[in-house]
Amino acid sequence: MFDDEEPIRLCPAHGQWITELGRLFDVAWATGWNEEANRLLAPVLEIPPMPVLAMPRVPFQPRDKVPVIAAFAAERPAVWIDDAHTPEALDWAEDRHEPTLLITIDPEIGLDRASVDVALRWVQGLERAPRPAW
Repeated sequence: MFDDEEPIRLCPAHGQWITELGRLFDVAWATGWNEEANRLLAPVLEIPPMPVLAMPRVPFQPRDKVPVIAAFAAERPAVWIDDAHTPEALDWAEDRHEPTLLITIDPEIGLDRASVDVALRWVQGLERAPRPAW
């Protein structure tokens, strides 16, 4: 899609998987593509445009995603699927009071069904967990 960049790995099921995740999560793009993700990827994946978490101009350090994602997650449970979870992302997830799951995908493979299933099982486990009495 872009000259001089790594190939974009998509499969026909990606749109279906994102739609499935969107039934239980607030799904958003958190990529250096910013609005280009909706313009270029959403039509190919046959999904409606999604919210975009504006990232700094490329090139930026992957750790620069953390404050943007933290603001979006706010005080809600969160799953963050990415191919570049930094030490700062791990610290953020560990320090949160809200349930948080980081799913690191292989950049050579991209989003796979196993990662989607991990996220779905995790959120379903939260729904069944007893609520604290505070």
